[in-house]
Amino acid sequence: MVFKFYGHSCFSLEVSGKTLLFDPFIRGNELAKDIDIQLVQADYILVSHGHEDHTGDLVFLAEKTKALVIASWEICSWLQKQGITNCHPLNIGGKKVFEFGKVTMTFAAHSSSLGDGTYAGIAAGFMLEAEGKTVYYSGDTGINSDMKLLGDRYSIDCALLPIGGNFTMDAEDAALAANYLKCDKVIGLHYDTFGYIVVNQEEAMKMFRERNVELNLVKIGGTTVI
Repeated sequence: MVFKFYGHSCFSLEVSGKTLLFDPFIRGNELAKDIDIQLVQADYILVSHGHEDHTGDLVFLAEKTKALVIASWEICSWLQKQGITNCHPLNIGGKKVFEFGKVTMTFAAHSSSLGDGTYAGIAAGFMLEAEGKTVYYSGDTGINSDMKLLGDRYSIDCALLPIGGNFTMDAEDAALAANYLKCDKVIGLHYDTFGYIVVNQEEAMKMFRERNVELNLVKIGGTTVI
């Protein structure tokens, strides 16, 4: 799998010949100003929750790419009102096998509403099983005991976790969450985008090392192999 970072919590995974785009928010992120949104491709768009820093470019990219959107029932219903009908709804614990692999929607300890105030269902994350690997994207969340269950249930090769604090886990809690998940490889998300979530990257790396976890902070526009 090839991970490409578009900033904040927006990234893509190249999986089994398909492009999965997560939480599309590019044009509203000053740090991602060098990303040309017209070049962003997707066969599937996975949406963890409704906040604008995760859905700001959802309608635009869903229209442009014709991708299948995987999200909560409430977000899918909202999208239909925006003219986006190519959707597959999931809810917590729900699983679905797609042509690239299996997706399970997981619990996230966070709120969720869309920019116009519409209730967007419960916030979520995704467990992806494909190409013989298991990748966990927590979505926006605080640390919680469900992560211990996920660590027991799955053999997670890589976890994508928020580290910015204030609205989500900070680096200290995310490093502990990685231990709960029994995962020693983490890609950090949801940091530095705006003032509330600016982090000291060296300190964050140290916190993960102290728990024997590798933290990868990919530059915006950069890629890494999972």
